[in-house]
Amino acid sequence: MESGNPLLDDFVVATTGLKRPRVCFLPTASGDADHYLVRFYNAFRERADASHISLFRRERGVGDIREHLLSQDLIYVGGGSVISMLAVWRAHGIDEVLREAWERGVVLCGLSAGSLCWFEECVTTYQQETRVTIGLGFLPWSNQVHFQLGSDAHRAYEAKQREGLRPGFAANDGAAFHFIDTELAQVVASRPEARGYRVELKGDRPKTTQLATRYLGAPDHVPLIEDSPIPWASTPVSA
Repeated sequence: MESGNPLLDDFVVATTGLKRPRVCFLPTASGDADHYLVRFYNAFRERADASHISLFRRERGVGDIREHLLSQDLIYVGGGSVISMLAVWRAHGIDEVLREAWERGVVLCGLSAGSLCWFEECVTTYQQETRVTIGLGFLPWSNQVHFQLGSDAHRAYEAKQREGLRPGFAANDGAAFHFIDTELAQVVASRPEARGYRVELKGDRPKTTQLATRYLGAPDHVPLIEDSPIPWASTPVSA
């Protein structure tokens, strides 16, 4: 839901293989902020059967949360506090429902906190404090978002790996990792300069490797189509 730039939203919709998929938004990390819901519906009402689930409002919106999530083609998780979001999800059993959805082949995606949550471990720098949080563990890696090479956050990510953090992936704003099951299939981007990175230890030294990144706005980009031969099942997309 990048203002004026629909490339990543177009990409995640295309991974469903459907012309008008059912898309459910989980704005939990923002406390179900009204402005975020408005952005979601503005971005998706014309391209999908859009809905959302609120865990902070009295109105339920949907009758059975589990049934609703499992009936979706795409679940889109918004940004905000990943620590708060995971705690709320676990209290409501959403974590278990999302795993069931993933195992059934529902496309899972998200940005910021909505990227961090799918990994075994996620590294955040909220209020300048580096913290490792245990995610849902669908992807057996670590993750950092809003990444900049050479930044304090980059150095902190590498330092955490020396302390035992598992290898992982880091993304500039506008870059997205596309996983099929637990394997990285490709890195795509909505901005020409955005890149994804692999961060790992080589011996006892951290190494950050820039990954080949495909800009979705390039003239030679071939959009996904309904009869794509690629098996788009169990596909978290992390931005």
